[in-house]
Amino acid sequence: MKTLLVAFDFSKNAIHALDYALVYARKMHATVDLVWIDNSRPADSLIQTIDEELRIEKKNYLNNIINDYAARYPDISFDLYLGKGKIYQEISKIARRLKAELIFTGTHGVTGFEEFWIGSNAYRITTTAPCPVVTVNSSYQITDAVSQILLPVDSSLETNEKLPFAANIAEVFGATIQLLKIYNTPLNVIRKRIDGFANEAIGFLEKRMVNFEIGEMEATNVVSGILTYSKKKDIDIIAIMTEQGNITANRFLGPYAQQLINTAKIPVMSLRSMDYGDE
Repeated sequence: MKTLLVAFDFSKNAIHALDYALVYARKMHATVDLVWIDNSRPADSLIQTIDEELRIEKKNYLNNIINDYAARYPDISFDLYLGKGKIYQEISKIARRLKAELIFTGTHGVTGFEEFWIGSNAYRITTTAPCPVVTVNSSYQITDAVSQILLPVDSSLETNEKLPFAANIAEVFGATIQLLKIYNTPLNVIRKRIDGFANEAIGFLEKRMVNFEIGEMEATNVVSGILTYSKKKDIDIIAIMTEQGNITANRFLGPYAQQLINTAKIPVMSLRSMDYGDE
């Protein structure tokens, strides 16, 4: 049985991420585990007593949510995990322990209250998690379909590492993968490298017999180009690699990844550079 984690605080965005995770859980026959991390600092005895009461109240609140969703989705198993410390570090530890398949988190948490930590921690979670992380914008309209998956192809050595996992998702949903060669440089050596990686991706998808289409575009702004193409192709989710190694020309890494996570209105699936091979 696969395990999906939902990074949960007490904002509406957490509920939104949970609802989106259920789309995958039903297709993947996976369990859904809510993870809440207490990131409060040690204080004096009076504050510690209040904090402990709040912790109990929050745990009860989360259990009520699980009971409500379990009643609405009797075919899905739900569980709750609590941690204390740095949010992204603790979520990563729990994900490793549970061998989670995916982590879901919102991107626009409420600021001004410590307990609402989703927004400020979304990118940190993607760069430390041991599995792919799906970030969900609070304004995204959730549907049961994942029909179009966008995979930008860049010049980095890691660009095709997202293919196996994206292909798995495409097979689960019967989706089409949109390979996008996006050029923002006139240098032929870089453009040829992108073409070469795209050809490798085509060969991989043909071997896996996954439906795909290939496209290309010129763009001075990589993020803007990806978002424009996503709208044109009615993309349901964008798959990218997170920051790895030294930055070279035309990479969808570091600032590109963070900008996409923060600005995309559709979900973004971020993968670190590691082996996400077939199971």
